[in-house]
Order: sequence, then structure tokens, then C-alpha cells
Amino acid sequence: MSEAAVDLRGVDFAWPGSTRRTLQIDSLSLRAGGQLFIAGPSGSGKSTLLALIGGIITPQKGEVRVLGTPLHTLSGTQRDRFRVDHTGFIFQQFNLVPYLSVMENVLLPCRFSSVRSRGAVEQGGSAKAAAAMLLGELGLDAALWARSAARLSVGQQQRVAAARALIGKPALIVADEPTSALDAGHQEDFIRLLMRECARFSTALLFVSHDERLAADFPARFTLTPPSGEEA
Repeated sequence: MSEAAVDLRGVDFAWPGSTRRTLQIDSLSLRAGGQLFIAGPSGSGKSTLLALIGGIITPQKGEVRVLGTPLHTLSGTQRDRFRVDHTGFIFQQFNLVPYLSVMENVLLPCRFSSVRSRGAVEQGGSAKAAAAMLLGELGLDAALWARSAARLSVGQQQRVAAARALIGKPALIVADEPTSALDAGHQEDFIRLLMRECARFSTALLFVSHDERLAADFPARFTLTPPSGEEA
């Protein structure tokens, strides 16, 4: 795939009712299959950036392209479909469904997207086999796969969230502070694991954290700064 995984140009965003910019980016690009660390202090617009890349919001100015598709030109419904088909998210709180089993949580993207379901079949021969393969690669024992997500440790939940994001070979993974609940040793282990799995499937990884120590593991970084006090 020749298109950049993420490409932002001349982006300005201000939340409704505010005359002050929340985010201002002249240029940000993540190549297809690449890995990029996004850093920035509180108030620099990290959450807003992820909402733009996920197609949840659109900028007042500029272009947001994901996998070559100009998200800012799509309807809300089209952006929702594009997101579930092509992007895997790992959230800070993981956002697992607590009453579903490990296996059921991992398979959720395949239930909502035929694109991800077909990708999972390509990964493992069937969606369930792909889920089992990912859980095994991420170090989650098969004895836990029938256990509800609510009965897992933080580290186990993290691996389930990663497997759910990776199933179906999405072209882009967006990880939002996914290591914040872990100690330093486990943070590094998880980052290496995630980077390895993304590289295996040629999946681009955009990793967001306020902890700049983690940037050392990444080949490229981008630092967000709070926008100027100018009006949007």
C-alpha cells in the first residue's frame, strides 16, 4: 500500500462554542506500515487528534487522510464504517466488555465488520483460529480464553485489548496511553510485543503517551504543543 497510513495537513480544530484552537497541526504523517510515537503535555490536543484520526470529529480547516481516504469529506455514518473496517484501537482503560469472555471480546470487530472478518480468515483460516493465534502470540494462556474480561488482571486485559485491535489485519492501530496502568518493566515488554505484532501484519502503529521515556522504542516521534492563544 503506497498511501500514507495517516496524513494531516493544515489542520485547525476548536470545539463548538470555543473561539480558541484545541489543536493546530501544519503537517503530520505516518507511513503505511510505520510506527510513530505521539507525545505532548496535558492540553496539547492528544485526545482531539485521536478523535480526528478516528473520524469521530472533523476539522474546521485542513485535511485528515487515513489510508488515503479524506475523512473530512465523508458523512458521519461513512466515517464510522471506515473506522471499524480499517482501524484497531487500544484504549487507556482497554474498554473490554466485562461480561463477555476473552475470546468473545477479541472477536467483536469481526461481528461488526465484514472487512475485519475476512481479514481474520486470511490470518488464521477462521476468525476464531485467528483470535486464538493472536492470544497465543500475546502470551495469554488458553485456560483464560473462556473467562470473562472482568476476571482478568490489568496485564491480561491489556493483551486481550491488543488482540482485539489486531484481529482482521487492520491497516492502522491507534494506541491511546495503553501502558499507563503498568510498571516500567511491563510497559517495555508490552510495547515490544505490540510493535512486533504490528510489523508481522504490516500494520501501521500510532502510539500516544505523555510518558516520553517510551519514545526510545520508536523509529519516529511527533510532539504536540498547545496551540497559540489566537482565535480559531
